[in-house]
Amino acid sequence: MVFRIESAVIESVKGKAIPKTANDQNTDDIIPARFMKEITFANMGKYAYFDERYKDGKEIPSHPLNKYKGGIILIAGANYGCGSSREHAPQALFRYGIRAIIAESFAEIFAGNCASLGIVGVTITKNEIDSLANFVEKNQKQEVIIDLKEKKVKYAGKEIECDLLEGRRQSFLNGTYDALTILQQNKEGIKSVEEKLDYLHFK
Repeated sequence: MVFRIESAVIESVKGKAIPKTANDQNTDDIIPARFMKEITFANMGKYAYFDERYKDGKEIPSHPLNKYKGGIILIAGANYGCGSSREHAPQALFRYGIRAIIAESFAEIFAGNCASLGIVGVTITKNEIDSLANFVEKNQKQEVIIDLKEKKVKYAGKEIECDLLEGRRQSFLNGTYDALTILQQNKEGIKSVEEKLDYLHFK
């Protein structure tokens, strides 16, 4: 298993988008349960929306992840990521290449799991979701920008106010969203405490 040594500061995400605006897309939709038998997350990206993207071993061209290949920003509907709290779904999206999700709302545990990987999740209204998705469908090569410093989604000269938890926004801006990285940065302090705990040193 490979761990990041240092979390990168994330001030904005810029890239092509994938419109998939259905409501209540759950973790079983994002990654079917049968793929969770693997002992690492390394191959999870291959399985993102697998049962929707493939039929009889062949890609379904109309599925958004197949139609809008190369997109790194997912446009979703309400209650995105509902279902179980397992982290395989965010891992599948991250390893597929998704770096941000714009939705009407999120399942909170899912949003937290995404944030710990550095996947930015912001919310805008349903009307704004529909307008953005419509733009992307007609302009597949155009990029969308999520500006975390200004809390805005930008595209085609438009700027839309977006929202996310302020503590989460600051963690992206400060590069402290990955708790494991924070622990790694204080290895000496952890070692010092460990040496003082008698119950860890039985004789």
